[in-house]
Amino acid sequence: MPRTETTPGIEAATPPTRLRWWTELPLILLVYACYSAGRLLARGDTSNAVDHGVTILHIEKFLHINAEHPLNRLFTREAWLGVPADFWYASLHYVVTPAILVWLFRSRAVHYRAARTWLMTSTFFGLIGFTLLPTCPPRLLSAGHGFVDTMAQYSSYGWWGGEASAPRGLGGMTNQYAAMPSLHVGWALWCGVMLWRYGRTRTTKVAAVAYPLLTTIVVMGTANHYFLDAVAGVAVMGVGLFLTPYVMQGADAIRERLFRQRLSLGAGGAQVAGSSIVSAGCQTSAGERIPRQRESRIGSGAEPGASPTDAGEGAPAAAR
Repeated sequence: MPRTETTPGIEAATPPTRLRWWTELPLILLVYACYSAGRLLARGDTSNAVDHGVTILHIEKFLHINAEHPLNRLFTREAWLGVPADFWYASLHYVVTPAILVWLFRSRAVHYRAARTWLMTSTFFGLIGFTLLPTCPPRLLSAGHGFVDTMAQYSSYGWWGGEASAPRGLGGMTNQYAAMPSLHVGWALWCGVMLWRYGRTRTTKVAAVAYPLLTTIVVMGTANHYFLDAVAGVAVMGVGLFLTPYVMQGADAIRERLFRQRLSLGAGGAQVAGSSIVSAGCQTSAGERIPRQRESRIGSGAEPGASPTDAGEGAPAAAR
């Protein structure tokens, strides 16, 4: 961080950088509220969303990467897989991601800010994707495309309804056409990277690999996302990771500028207050004479025995 310029008499200072939970929690809640609001507001036209979904499906079939079809048939046929998968999709991103944020904040504080900035930056770009490319998920395509909505099929086992993974009766308050990119996969990847880099046990390493992989399988098997949605979720996280240093530098520059402004305002107030104790508004340092002080003393007569310094420069020395 650049050094802060200071004025005479003021020690160098830099803005405080220690993060506090009472500032971090509202920030995270604000970002998540923007995420939810963005999904709700960026509904887009339904026909366009369906067209986008069908186009993605055709591309996957052409490339032979439409893994969501066999996975969805498996989850539909086997309830012991489908029900846990629905619980996984409907809940874990609400639990695991905040839990890892709290863990980093408490135990890996040095790395927390960069990790949080990466997550938030990527989420912002995900919202742009929802807005520019509303996409119908596989479960909402017509039956002729061969998908079954497992959330609707197994809704009696959980709290969600047939409309979405939202609580029963609240599905109409969400944007069900926000499939591209899959932030379920993106956030799971972020969690995996954090566990792999900062976890110290073999269990955390296994979880780091298993969690994003299983999440990718779940979002396709429940017919909530296409495989290319998952790929887009990874790409969004890559963009966020690349931009994180620049976002942090920009935030640091703004914070330091605000800190300098407060510092300069405080210094100005101190100088105004100090000027009231100096005669005639002139401040002198120790040993310094007020201008023309020496001349005035000569004019009024120097005291007998005054030193040459007191008499002024060039004056004859007193007789000894």
